[in-house]
This record gives sequence, structure tokens and C-alpha cells, in this order.
Amino acid sequence: MLPTPKHLPVFDANASAGAAAGGDGLGNLPEWDLSDLYTAPDAPEFGKDMTWLEGECAAFAADYQGKLADLSADDMLKAVQRYEEIDIVGGRLMSYAGLRYYQMTTDADRAKFMADAQDRMTNATTPLVFYTLEFNRLSDDHLGGLLDQNAKLARYKPVFDRLRAMKPHQLSDELEQFLHDQSTVGAAAWNRLFDETIAGLEFDVDGEPMGIEATLNLMSEQDRDRREAGARALAETFGENVKLFARVHNTLAKEKEIEDRWRKMPTPQTGRHLANHVEPEVVEALRDAVVKAYPRLSHRYYALKAKWLGLDTLEVWDRNAPLPVEDNKVIGWADAEKTVMEAYAAFDPRMADLAEPFFKKGWIDAGVKPGKAPGAFAHPTVTTAHPYVMLNYLGKQRDVMTLAHELGHGVHQVLAAGQGELLSSTPLTLAETASVFGEMLTFRKLLDGAKSDQERKVLLAGKVEDMINTVVRQIAFYDFECKLHAARAEGELTPEDINALWMSVQAESLGPVFNFMDGYETFWAYIPHFVHSPFYVYAYAFGDGLVNALYAVYEEGDADFQEKYFDMLKAGGSKHHKDLLAPFGLDASDPAFWDKGLSMIEGFIDQLEAMED
Repeated sequence: MLPTPKHLPVFDANASAGAAAGGDGLGNLPEWDLSDLYTAPDAPEFGKDMTWLEGECAAFAADYQGKLADLSADDMLKAVQRYEEIDIVGGRLMSYAGLRYYQMTTDADRAKFMADAQDRMTNATTPLVFYTLEFNRLSDDHLGGLLDQNAKLARYKPVFDRLRAMKPHQLSDELEQFLHDQSTVGAAAWNRLFDETIAGLEFDVDGEPMGIEATLNLMSEQDRDRREAGARALAETFGENVKLFARVHNTLAKEKEIEDRWRKMPTPQTGRHLANHVEPEVVEALRDAVVKAYPRLSHRYYALKAKWLGLDTLEVWDRNAPLPVEDNKVIGWADAEKTVMEAYAAFDPRMADLAEPFFKKGWIDAGVKPGKAPGAFAHPTVTTAHPYVMLNYLGKQRDVMTLAHELGHGVHQVLAAGQGELLSSTPLTLAETASVFGEMLTFRKLLDGAKSDQERKVLLAGKVEDMINTVVRQIAFYDFECKLHAARAEGELTPEDINALWMSVQAESLGPVFNFMDGYETFWAYIPHFVHSPFYVYAYAFGDGLVNALYAVYEEGDADFQEKYFDMLKAGGSKHHKDLLAPFGLDASDPAFWDKGLSMIEGFIDQLEAMED
């Protein structure tokens, strides 16, 4: 319950990878205006807020340490509200430092500024460590009595429930303070090493040096030779750096294993499930349903794709290849904005109204620039400001879908901000709801506007591929992580060990039509989720399945759907997934729930197969 973790962005797994800054028909790509946080790194407000934070954390500890059990309900509310204000100021500081850093991760001054801010933040918040520990020592009866006496305090019950879910895994006060103090030289430092290494890599593509965004982008080029050149360049550079990436993964997995052991976490995944406020059996039901569906989904689709490409066997560089009938037109930024905004407005004008400031007020950074972090994200910052969206936009159809996705996150974060800082943050399992729904709205708009069977086929195939990447590929990633952490618990892993674990999930998930080139075994190395947020990836599959089920309810014509949907987004983290889905007649704990979502993907593949007849 300390201020910092929420306030560094997490990258989306299916974000498009791109090559060069504006031009090439893209139009004027927007850049962030971070002045709503701070006007400059040396702005007086930044220093003033950091100084206030240091003083307030010390004052908070002086006022409340050793005294929580004696507080009245009214005084407990004041303590929670003071803590929330600390969270806001700390979040504003770290959001600014983090966003500025991700604009150019190779800039030494930006890296130093963020690291120094993180150090001061860690030192400032050390006095707060007592708060969670002491709060969890309150008896259930005592806390229940306080909540009964004060309705404003009772509103924070979902926060307290998540906090107290960690009670069995709480360490001593001294150990918790030690872990807090050393965090900047632990996982955070290895995260930075990974980010800066990835951003600084060069890939030799037919004699032309490229960054990772440009090279990954080649994997969806129409020219097959160009795709192969990109794949082989990725493999060569990853292979040259695989020892460093293996060291990063070994260290982080071991650090996690040690902390989990001390906390008596029954599995490496437990901490993520607790943070997501989701039951392990729900996640396992999702995982099992997806794995069981591999033959009906990815295996079947990629066999179709091989036929379209005139190939008996697909290579890894064919996975995201466009169809032969697909054109290479570049979609300018203005057209992308128009497409997404019209799709949002058609669902509900309020959606477009909420999205408009992102385009008009400098809340999106879209261009691909040297040193900029790859991928995409929507970062909520703090509830007293607004979210920021990062893209690497290159004008492909997938880039438009990425815009729709990240804008959905942004709209969700704006709506949830009304809950206040402590209740606004949505568990990852529900955080993908608005993003995937926004993608679906945009896809349906494009599909309805298709002018030919050929255009419809291209759109359907693209959507199926995105859904496979979101569901099948992310569950395969989850299985890889499960195997990685289990294996690391038995001892140090060589790069070859990690490579073997990676390959063990690839053929199973992608299917027998694929051949895997030499070097593909290292492609685990660049995926940031394994480093930044262990076991995050299942949230994508959770979100896709949930949205598919939600969209089915929408298509059935529920007259109150829009109101229920907005209420769900406004709830933020104030309700459990069961309570949020109940108004729609849905229940994620029902194993059959996931089959409903998967059947939508299967239905799209059925349509594609029917086009072959």
C-alpha cells in the first residue's frame, strides 16, 4: 500500500512495433505535454512536492505509528485520507519521472533523474512501512466495528480487504522495512538494466542497422524476404545478448522465490492472484480452457493461413504476415483518430467525449523516436491529473487497433478516477475490459463498412490474429513463466535451459504447421512483462474472454447495457469481478464462462473457413 508501484507504466503485450517517426503519410503525430504533472524536471513544484512528501511521511509515522489500534472511526478515516494524499503526491512525482524517462530511455540525464527520484521516494516512504503491518494486526471484529461507525471509512473496505489478504504473508516490521529500502537496487535496478539494454540494441537487417521497434515491425511486412531478414536479425542480436537477459531473469526469479518463501506464498503465482483479487481456480480454469482450445483456434487458423500464403509450412516470420490480398496502405493519424472516435461515439457519445481530450490536450505520444521505449501503454498517473497514452504509431491496421485499445484504457482510467486514489486502481483482470472492448467496437465498425468479401476476409483474419495473440499467445507466455519460476527454484538456469522452456510452449500453442528457425529459442528475451510484472500476461486472456462475453450481451440488445457498462468502468477497484459482472448475468468463476469467450474466436475462424468454399 505504498505510493510507488502503480505509478510506473506497464507495457501492453500486443502493442504494435514500429520504425520511424512521423512522415510517410502519417501526418502530425502528437507528443505528450507533461506540464499537467510538472512543467520541467527543475520546476520548483517538483522539489516542493518532494520536500512535502518527505516531511508528511515522517509526520504521518509520528502521529500514527503504534497508535492505529486506539484510533476512533473518525480518526482512522483521517489517517486513511492522509495516506491517500501521500499516495497522490508520490504518484504525481514518479509518474512524471517515469513518463519522461520512457520518452527517451537512452538519455542519461532522464535515467538519472528517474533513479534519483526513485531513491528519494523510497527513502521518504520508509517511515510508512509500519502502516500496512500495523493495520493488518487489527482484529477483524475491531475493524468491522470501525466500519460500522463511519460510512465514509466503510467505503474503503475493498482496499482494506485487498490489504488484509496479504496478512498471512506479512513479515516482521524490520524485514518489511529492509525489503522496502533495498528495492531500488533490487528488482527496480534490474528492470532499468533490461529497459536500457533493449532500447539500445541494434539489429543488422541486410546491412542496415535498426532499433528493436523497426526490426519487429518487419515481421508484419508484405515482402517475405524482408520478414525473414528481420527475424534473423532479431535472433542474431538476441543470441549475442542472451547471457545478459538470462542473468536478468535468473536474478529476478530467484529474488522472487526468496521473498515468496519468506512470505510463505504457496506458489510463485499467488502474489499476482492476490494483487488481482482473483481466485487461483478462476485463473486455472481460464488457462485450461484456452490450452484445450489450441487445436480449435490457433492450430486451425494457422493451417488456413499457410494455405492462403501458398505454403506447406509456416516459419516464425510468417505468423504476423499480412494476407497476400492485403494492401500496404498507410493509415494517417487523422484517419486513425476519426475511425476510433466514430466507433466510440456510435456505441455511446459519452465515450467519444471522454476520449477527445487525449487527442486535443497532449495526452498521447504517438511517434517512434530514437531511444523511446518500444510498445504501448496507457498510464493512469494520479486521479487529480489524467492518464497518458504512449504508442509507436506507423500507420498499419494493427496500429489503429492499438490506438483503440490504449484509448479504452484511458477512458476507463478517467472514469475510475472518481473513486479516488486508493479505490481507482482496477485489478489487472478487469483493467483490460475497456481496452479490449474499444478494440472490438473499432473492429466491428470497420467490418460493417467493408466494401468486399476480400476486405472482410482481411479484417476478420486480422482480428483473429489479434485475439490469438491476446489469448493463446499470452496463456503460452503464462505457462512459460510458470515453468521458468519452477525451474529456477531448483537452481541456476543457463540460457539454453530458458530457451528450452520457451520452445516447450511454442509448438504446443502455435500448432504443427510451424517450423521454428534456429535462433527463435531466444525470443523470450525481449518481452518486458516477464521482467516488469511476473504473471501479468494472463490478464490479457482474462480481459479478452470477459469482453467477448460482454459483447455477446451487448449484441443481444440489452437496453441498459451502456449504463451498466459505464457503471462497471466507474467502479474502478471498488468491486470484485463477481459483483461487476453480475448485472450482465455473467460469472467468471463458472468454467463455462471461458468457453463462451473462446467460441467467439472460433466463430470468426468458421466464417473464414466458409469463405474458402
